[in-house]
Amino acid sequence: MGRMDGKVVFITGAARGQGRAHAVRVAAEGGDVVAVDLCADIASTPYPMATRDDLDETARLVKERGGRVVAQVADVRDRAALAAAVAEGIAQFGRLDGVVAQAGICPLGTTAPQAFIDAVGVDFGGVFNAVDVALPHLLSGASIVATGSLAALIPGTLDSAAKGSGGLGYAWAKRAVASLVHDLAVVLAAQSIRVNAVHPTNVNTDMLNNDVMYRAFRPDLAEPTLEDVLPSFPAMTATGDPYVEPEDIADAVLFLLSDESRFITGTQLRVDAGGYVKLRPQAPAF
Repeated sequence: MGRMDGKVVFITGAARGQGRAHAVRVAAEGGDVVAVDLCADIASTPYPMATRDDLDETARLVKERGGRVVAQVADVRDRAALAAAVAEGIAQFGRLDGVVAQAGICPLGTTAPQAFIDAVGVDFGGVFNAVDVALPHLLSGASIVATGSLAALIPGTLDSAAKGSGGLGYAWAKRAVASLVHDLAVVLAAQSIRVNAVHPTNVNTDMLNNDVMYRAFRPDLAEPTLEDVLPSFPAMTATGDPYVEPEDIADAVLFLLSDESRFITGTQLRVDAGGYVKLRPQAPAF
């Protein structure tokens, strides 16, 4: 018996990174997956997005672990495309028990207004759209999990236009996700549908491992390498770890999707190696 036996989960941003880890974890616990990803670059975001080959690899890994999968290309900003993917999942699997609104971008290194719009559109709008199209199909006992960010919870990280319009949009969107989770949890409680957020610290994915992010951690260097930034990454944890792995986040998401968390809703679950308690604003000294 797996912890997700007989359950179907809709996952956005599933082609690689955290989204892939969530899909694989659900399948390993007996669940089936409706997986979507954009599979195209976004002009304001300076690192490459996932590809169709990446999404196909996620599908292969889900099947390898015994799960069934519907894998479709869809932009989370396109509500009709998401609705079509969910409809196909319902047609094949007959039900929907969970949503993981994972898709996200972090367009650092630019002051272009479009970067702010794109970050908000994907990181908040994508969460809202995923919930919107899934909600009519969710059964009593269903679970919605949205991906937030430790960086959005800590003032002085990305929440300044001086640090780039895309970073400001990212921070705004992730704070809005946290607020949405609180209120949506109240709205859906009577239907026994749970809503929670997971807020990771640095995660070892392509969003972290790219030249623009490296420069954000080492602005003193023109072209920092991974070796240059590794000593700086632990600034976002209390344990001294530079990052966590996607599978560490997937463990938390799996718990929130499973019946083990049936009385947990409206929670902001930080998987941050102590980053929040280290960096949180302290009360003023008197």
